[in-house]
Amino acid sequence: MTCCLNPKCKSPQNPDDAKVCQSCGATLTPLLRGRYRPQHPIGQGGFGRTYLALDEDRLGTRCVVKQFSPQVQGTKSLEKAVRLFNQEAVRLDELGEHPQIPTLLAYFEQDSYLYLVQQFVEGQSLLQEMRQTGAFGERQIREVLADILPVLRFVHQRQVIHRDITPTNILRRQGDRRLVLIDFGVAKQLGDAPVATGTRIGTEGYAPIEQFRSGRAYPASDLYSLGATCIHLMTQVRPDNLYDPLEGRWTWREYLAEKGTLVSEQLAHMLNQMLKDLVSERYQSADEVMRDLNADYFLPTSRPGRSPAPQPSAEPSAAPSPRAAASPQAAAPQRAASPVASPARPSNPPTSAPPTSRPPLVRPTVPQISGWRCIHTLVGHGSWVTSVAVDEAGSVVVSGSLDDTVKVWNLTQGNLLFNLAGHSRDVNAVAVSPDGRTLLSAGDDCLIKAWYLPTGAPLRNLSGHSRDVNALAISPDGQLLISGGEDRTIRLWSLANGAVVKVLPGVLSMIKAIAIGRDGRTFASGGLDNKVRIWSLQTGEQLRLLSGHVSAVNALAFHPDSLTLASGSRDKSVKIWNLQTSELLHNLTDHTREVNALAFSPDGKILFSGSSDATIKLWDVASGRLIDTLVGHGDSVNAIALSGNGRYLASGSSDNTVRVWQH
Repeated sequence: MTCCLNPKCKSPQNPDDAKVCQSCGATLTPLLRGRYRPQHPIGQGGFGRTYLALDEDRLGTRCVVKQFSPQVQGTKSLEKAVRLFNQEAVRLDELGEHPQIPTLLAYFEQDSYLYLVQQFVEGQSLLQEMRQTGAFGERQIREVLADILPVLRFVHQRQVIHRDITPTNILRRQGDRRLVLIDFGVAKQLGDAPVATGTRIGTEGYAPIEQFRSGRAYPASDLYSLGATCIHLMTQVRPDNLYDPLEGRWTWREYLAEKGTLVSEQLAHMLNQMLKDLVSERYQSADEVMRDLNADYFLPTSRPGRSPAPQPSAEPSAAPSPRAAASPQAAAPQRAASPVASPARPSNPPTSAPPTSRPPLVRPTVPQISGWRCIHTLVGHGSWVTSVAVDEAGSVVVSGSLDDTVKVWNLTQGNLLFNLAGHSRDVNAVAVSPDGRTLLSAGDDCLIKAWYLPTGAPLRNLSGHSRDVNALAISPDGQLLISGGEDRTIRLWSLANGAVVKVLPGVLSMIKAIAIGRDGRTFASGGLDNKVRIWSLQTGEQLRLLSGHVSAVNALAFHPDSLTLASGSRDKSVKIWNLQTSELLHNLTDHTREVNALAFSPDGKILFSGSSDATIKLWDVASGRLIDTLVGHGDSVNAIALSGNGRYLASGSSDNTVRVWQH
């Protein structure tokens, strides 16, 4: 079918061989810009139509085409409409690097119309989901907050306010069930001049009063809209019907109580604080909400009223680009001149908060129940920390990041020793040899790099993978390196000379995790097929297949006995397996978001798990009982590693930091 692009056409579908529209008579354009083939309209608004289309240059991949044809009168209205449409393209171009924001693919003019082409997200909006499955329960609301707050943190760090967060503008992606934030059509750069008084920006019922009265918006404005979205999903009632203007308070909790639904004091306090009328009384950043959401110890703190609202100048500067910190051509290590670590400050509010608006949030004292305490917060990466490793002696911690760099830190002192800039794309994995002399790093540039750890000098490049390398593991004797990646292969390398020893093809999915048993006889792999495979290290033969996860396997760790394995998944669970019988020993489900990292204590009694819920959990291996939860990171915990003596733990996070914990 050929789709008519006349925005007023009432029946735009036409046969493939048609030259003019059979409904309106307009000339048909089968391909936009010679590559995008509109299929059918999927939406229409005041600025024009949105079409589902196929990108013929990318094997017919589906995409979304937004056509600009505003139904407005007057020169000023048209100029404003053009500015907002251009603005959406600029915002998508800036923010599309985040996996939960649609990527801008193209922006162009053709036949007197403007077009914006963006990534197609297959899935339902939260509004559609609520209408199909009913009101959201507390656990579902917590999952929504846990998934979308890191996206808002990313957006706000880049000085952008979305200004239209509603259940319609949050989609649940069908493939991985992650939430995606869409429609940046009215997004605003922090510090831009406010629109004229009386201009209504946002959706009524969800937008805070400052947007409607003055056009001003702050990070707290988006948090208000997210709070309104949550109470709509819980009650199935529009937020403006849950506010009593005579008493000046929200009644959503009473409404739920009448229906027999109770909400915890913690969640009620959080949502009510997000929904405060005064900007200064709300949470000031996504970080603050995330910390309270992840807190097992929660104790609400009152906030003084009627302090001045935060001004745009009080907001933090934009975070550096993930590419800004690395020089792809520089292979030599950059020795740090001075320490760059800052002491752990889990109780301090973010710098975006007005300095006198409220007292600091109440936080747990350290050490925590289990005796672990954060002794260093290592600051220096320009983007998410994806991987960490600690040498056997416990003297250094190594971190890899989406800023394309590898950093080597003194574990106990917290100072930066080397900045290794040699990868040209994101670094996904790091590993240190048992003798502490060789550092391996791997990334999206398809390369594995070997470095001489004592000096940071480059040794060699190991090439062979055809796509991103996601996982590395070194055998206990230091002879073999195992790597896995998105090319669906597992490669065994000689660590001495970098030669390929064996390639294990035929794995059905992309590899996300590799782990080697302490006895050096077996290794495990996991990935996007939701399975765990156990292999013979000597022969490369697959020995057994462990099934049980319902989403991708992100992390693996062998128990010191080499007979027990832990697996962590995007399905938010940790599973502990008996490898002799393939029996599932424990299914640990306390995390509220995907599990990204695992590590056993040297004595095998405790399992550590890191998650996108920004926590590290400690589990009793024998009973499966949760021992403790370590909090402090402001975003997803992507990687953890223990020192050989078990006294130090390193964790890497999407808050761009590495934390060092001591027991």
